[in-house]
Amino acid sequence: MKFTISREALLHPLQMANGVVEKRQTLAVLSNLLLQLDKNTLSITGTDLEIELKATVQVETIEEGESTMPARKLSDICRALPENAKIEISIENDKALIKSSKSKFSLSTLPASDYPEIENITSTFNLSLSQKKLKHLLEQTAFCMAIQDVRYYLNGLLLEMKAGQLRTVATDGHRLALSEIDLPELAAEERQTILPRKGVYELIRLLEDSDNPCDLSVSNNHIRVNIGNVTFTSKLIDGRFPDYERVIPSHSEQKLIANRMDLYHALQRTAILSNEKFRGIRLNFLPNLLQATVNNPEQEVAEEEMSVEYTGDEIEIGFNVSYLLDALNIIKEEQVVLNLTDANSSCLLHGLGNLSSRYVVMPMRL
Repeated sequence: MKFTISREALLHPLQMANGVVEKRQTLAVLSNLLLQLDKNTLSITGTDLEIELKATVQVETIEEGESTMPARKLSDICRALPENAKIEISIENDKALIKSSKSKFSLSTLPASDYPEIENITSTFNLSLSQKKLKHLLEQTAFCMAIQDVRYYLNGLLLEMKAGQLRTVATDGHRLALSEIDLPELAAEERQTILPRKGVYELIRLLEDSDNPCDLSVSNNHIRVNIGNVTFTSKLIDGRFPDYERVIPSHSEQKLIANRMDLYHALQRTAILSNEKFRGIRLNFLPNLLQATVNNPEQEVAEEEMSVEYTGDEIEIGFNVSYLLDALNIIKEEQVVLNLTDANSSCLLHGLGNLSSRYVVMPMRL
């Protein structure tokens, strides 16, 4: 196996594939990238057995073949070479020789036959949409995924197709995020798929804010997304996502409207004195006024007041301030709406005039 390529052309697919390789592996070959050279196309594959990412790039082929090379070392070498450098890589027996101008590196390799590949998926559903739309859905909800929850299905993100809509939902049991877009071509499709946490963030990293398409293929156990010259494949979480719709308030009697950034900064300042473990904050809803109060075990107090649009009943309610800040941070509209019924009910947040992305935060006792 032997080929030449420019540093810039090689670095991008290397970094893509390197993103899924774990630093600590039980199998030595999983610290490597699989390089396959066929005609003038070089395929670079990284995997952690749950996620596989394959990127292709055009090269000047001298001799076809395949092998595996250490992922981190190969990327570091490529990154350290000067810009626009020409790189020649040749692999013979169990050694890879990397040459560029007066630089020369010799790396150990492992046989390509030892490299595990996710089995070919038998697609039961295909969908094409813009990268921008899919990235938006994932970004709007990913922050609510649980982290190492025993309810393993909460450690991922629900991708739901229903009644002409594509929807993403994430919850950790204390808060919930939902975002949806209309896709008329899904009118006859009903399907739920749970993507693992690492796969969600890897997809967000790969997708661009562009109208370029990405193609989704879903099987019973895997999802595959083709993004330009990159193919992303992930195992799915086998489980049943909870009935999230019943925790979304369908009718809230009280509605508060506030400037999003003013509210964000007021809560952020108050949170400085909150208990590091419980992060509790007390909100008082008063006519056209919102009061935020924090007390901590050291008997310290933080208070904030801000003008808002509110004409409902006076309500005092406690929340985890981090959950409110996370939701306010992801909402893009200038004005934000907080809906709630009473001191024991969940709070529904969304941008003013935008119900396609909604956030639910459960109250807490203080």
